[in-house]
Amino acid sequence: MNRKTIIYFNILLAVLVVQVMFSCKNTSGDKAEEEEKPKTEEKSLDLENKEVALTQAQYDASDIVLGTFESKNLSEVINANGYTKLPPQNQADVSVFMAGIVKSIKVIEGEFVKAGQTIATLESPEFTRLQEFFLISKSNTEFLAAEFERQKTLSDENVNAKKAFQKTKADFEIEKARYNSLQKQLNMLHINGSGSGNIVSTVSVTAPISGYITEVNIKIGSNVQPGNSLFSIVDNTKMHVDLLVYEKDLQKVKPDQTVRFVLTNQDNAEIRGKIFSVGKAFENETKSVAVHADILNDKQILIPGMYVNALIDIGKNKVNALPVDAVIKADGREFIFVLEDEKDKKEAQEKSYHFQRIEVKSGTTQLGYVQVTPLQVLGKNAKIVLKGSYYVQSHLLKSDGGGGHEH
Repeated sequence: MNRKTIIYFNILLAVLVVQVMFSCKNTSGDKAEEEEKPKTEEKSLDLENKEVALTQAQYDASDIVLGTFESKNLSEVINANGYTKLPPQNQADVSVFMAGIVKSIKVIEGEFVKAGQTIATLESPEFTRLQEFFLISKSNTEFLAAEFERQKTLSDENVNAKKAFQKTKADFEIEKARYNSLQKQLNMLHINGSGSGNIVSTVSVTAPISGYITEVNIKIGSNVQPGNSLFSIVDNTKMHVDLLVYEKDLQKVKPDQTVRFVLTNQDNAEIRGKIFSVGKAFENETKSVAVHADILNDKQILIPGMYVNALIDIGKNKVNALPVDAVIKADGREFIFVLEDEKDKKEAQEKSYHFQRIEVKSGTTQLGYVQVTPLQVLGKNAKIVLKGSYYVQSHLLKSDGGGGHEH
């Protein structure tokens, strides 16, 4: 091969190498571009609202509660703590004024009783002795009444001395007073004081007020003494709350203002009340004043002494609010879930619930509620997940991990 042919062959080989290298570079660039493009689209999709679907079984097991915004005053309020309280006229200790032995107990703790209902019976010889004295006094009173009338007639006719009439009158008045006293004692023991002659050894202990038995301090055969508490009864229908308001806020609190409170260590069910009285003296050394409020919606089971956290409304600046459990946090943002309108799907074998995740901004939080502002327009009748949002979010995360539904 001559020198000229070798040079030509080397030039041709160099051109081929350059073309191959250029082709490989373009191919590598296309692949890089294709790999970068999906990442951009994925990032864009991540900013979109997400949807999650629950089957009927999942929905039923989740205890999801749906609702909508509530209008609440969360800013122009006074925070206060306190406790539930009963006025003294709605509490009673049951006792007796004569000693006796417990013969029967007809109620148990927690039972509701009506005023005048028999709750126990006592037995004692003192009861029979009292009835005996009463019957003797009744007989003496009837005799002295007749003698009084006879002596009065004789005195008016000047037949006998005035002294005999005055002595009969005094005896009659004394016996009549004794008779009335014994009759009242029998009435207090719930023994018929009509003087029928039927003497009983057992008396009834009755409830002085309607309410619930909270304490039973006796048992069969107990020897009860006057003044000892046998039962305690409370009538919770007149329950109110006493709130402690500090001196700096006292001038802002007035009767008829609305109070909203929740029970400490209980669920977030809100109870409403209205102030009916503001105290006029400091409570002990706390520099706080007791504010008394009636309870308006008392569906909850309340007992005296339950601690409460309360808000006293002193303004009318209301905002859209949701329970704090309705708002979830993910990726540094806040969201709520809204149930989408169900569409009839004939091909569907099982009903499903579709929830859309909507980004929101939260504000003031009070008593388990938080101010919420959606970052997009929601329908007037939008059904928002008030309880169970974290359950829905957990299914959304599962869906994302397995190619979930996004739109």
